[in-house]
Amino acid sequence: MIIENGIAAVVTGGASGLGAATARALAAKGAKVAIFDLNAEKGEAIAAEIGGVFCAVDVSSEESVDAGFAKARAAHGQERILVNCAGIGNGIKTASRSKEDGSIKHFPLDAFERVIQINLLGTFRCIAKSAAGMMTLEPIDEFGERGAIVNTASVAAQDGQIGQAAYSASKAGVLGMTLPIARDLMGEGIRVNTILPGIFETPLLASLPDNVQQSLAASVPFPKRLGRPPEYAQLALTMIECGYFNGEYVRLDGAIRMAPR
Repeated sequence: MIIENGIAAVVTGGASGLGAATARALAAKGAKVAIFDLNAEKGEAIAAEIGGVFCAVDVSSEESVDAGFAKARAAHGQERILVNCAGIGNGIKTASRSKEDGSIKHFPLDAFERVIQINLLGTFRCIAKSAAGMMTLEPIDEFGERGAIVNTASVAAQDGQIGQAAYSASKAGVLGMTLPIARDLMGEGIRVNTILPGIFETPLLASLPDNVQQSLAASVPFPKRLGRPPEYAQLALTMIECGYFNGEYVRLDGAIRMAPR
C-alpha cells in the first residue's frame, strides 16, 4: 500500500513513545493521522504538529473506542491504516514472600486483568472495529487490498522476565492472534502484522536512573544501545507499504534475549 497524501490512519497510544514516532512518520508520508490516547495535552500537541486530529480514547472501553473512530472518520474519512501502540505493563510476581515478615501474597487479579484489558482486548477491539470499517472501502489495487494493520507485542511475548506474567500473557496474545486475524481478513484484502520491540527509549524508560538505562543498553548484543522510536516507525511503515507482508511478526530488538531478571 502506498502511503499517499490524504490516506487516513489511526494510531493508538499515539501521544508518546512508539506511537508518537509512528504518527509523525505517517504524517511525513502524507497520511491524515488520528491519534488515540488518554493524554490530551500531549496528544493535542502532536496532532497540531502533524496536522492530525486527537481523539481521547480508552481502548479498554468499547464506547470510548467507538467515539474515537467516529471522530477520526468525521475528520479524515474511513482509515486504511491502523497501528496499535496503546499498552501498559506492571511488575508483580505470581506469588511472593515478604522479606520482612515472611508473609505470602499473590498477584492481584484485578491488576492482571487490567493489563489484559488494555494490551490484548484493547488491541483486538480496535482491530475488529477498524477492519469492519475498512471492509466498506473500495480496493486500491488489482489484488483487492483495502487496508493494513500493525500491532505492537513485545519480546516479552517470547521471553518474559520475572514479574511479567500479565504483560507477557497480554503480548503473547497479540502475537498469537496475528495469523488467525490475517486469515480472517484475507478475503477482504486487509493485511495484519505485529512488531515485537525489545528495549526502547520510551517515556517509561526515560524515568529510570541513567545507570539503569546504561545497563539495559549494555545488555543488547548489537548495537549496544536502546531502540529508538523512529526505528519502530520505520518497520511499521515497511509492514504497511510492502504488500506481501502479511500474517507475520518481527522482533525488533538488537538480537537481545531477555534474562530472567
